Amino acid sequence: MQPLDDKKQRKQDKKVRFLILQPAGFPMTSGEEEYPIVKNKKVFERYMREQWIGLKIKKGDYLFDGRMYPGFAFEVVIAEPENSMIDEETTILLEDDTLEEEKEVGIQRREYDIQFKDVIGQDLAKKKCKLIKKFLDEPEKFRGWEPRNVLFYGPAGTGKTMMAKALVSETNVNLIGINATNLIGEHVGEGSANIHRLYDYAEKDAPCIIFIDEIDAIALDRRYQELRGDVSEIVNALITEMDGITDRRGVCLIAATNMADMLDSAIKSRFEEEIEFRLPDRKERLEILEVYAKKYPISLSKDVDLEKIADSTEGFSGRDLTDKILKVALHRAILDDEKEVKTEYLNCALEELGEKKRKNVPDTLYR
Repeated sequence: MQPLDDKKQRKQDKKVRFLILQPAGFPMTSGEEEYPIVKNKKVFERYMREQWIGLKIKKGDYLFDGRMYPGFAFEVVIAEPENSMIDEETTILLEDDTLEEEKEVGIQRREYDIQFKDVIGQDLAKKKCKLIKKFLDEPEKFRGWEPRNVLFYGPAGTGKTMMAKALVSETNVNLIGINATNLIGEHVGEGSANIHRLYDYAEKDAPCIIFIDEIDAIALDRRYQELRGDVSEIVNALITEMDGITDRRGVCLIAATNMADMLDSAIKSRFEEEIEFRLPDRKERLEILEVYAKKYPISLSKDVDLEKIADSTEGFSGRDLTDKILKVALHRAILDDEKEVKTEYLNCALEELGEKKRKNVPDTLYR
């Protein structure tokens, strides 16, 4: 890597928008020399940027401190875009900092006690998820034909997130869950760098499932670019990872959306499996009501007719039934110091939810 002195060449070169480094140490060391803890990230960023401005870099390159700790090396973990030049606007972070910022990015690593049998209905989705389970359990059987990218799509509240949790429990693999909105950065280039970081985390935890909820927030159809000016760079970064240009062994992406028709066609075409989640039918609605009513902390009144509620809730999702009917009714009974949940509480919750649906109030306003 050599500094570029030619002004014309500098103008032609692309600029690194986002750079993540990992301390690599001195070429020769007694084992005691370490880089000091960085307390002021902004000062560190400026200090390093001034040393390296004009260098063309890519992932895997080494950058050296030539001032305070001469010869101390930093390995380039992410350079977005690669083979580009560091300039005065390049954002520079240490890998240790990015790991500490996982909570800010919205990454969650959790264990779940949910099985496929706990997901009511969605039989076709369960069947297809067993293929993913097979891959995660025995990846050597697929030899390059694994389901790397899977799309869960369907109305809100139909069990997409619950199915991802069940898949994690069934396979006993790691899950990195994140809402797509948390991947959007504040600065140009940060959104695409966040996607690469997400895959880096997953690769370290492999075998691992990346679950991105509401993927339409970052993979919006390019026709809507005027609404989201940074969509192109985010989409391109996601396509790069989905295409497997960087081999991420043991990493499976599952993305969920309520609006599959609004996804960028380039992203949508990368999903080997598109798994549809449907609204529950009458039998499934009754099963949902019965299963979750049994979990009430107080009794359900004997005069409650769950079959009647199942009959009158066509077009309702599982979440509608549990969170907006059963839960709302329970809360009202508790507020009234009742020892049981009566029919009147359920009917009132049902009537209010039905009115909102009749008025086409967006689900996000009363979720």
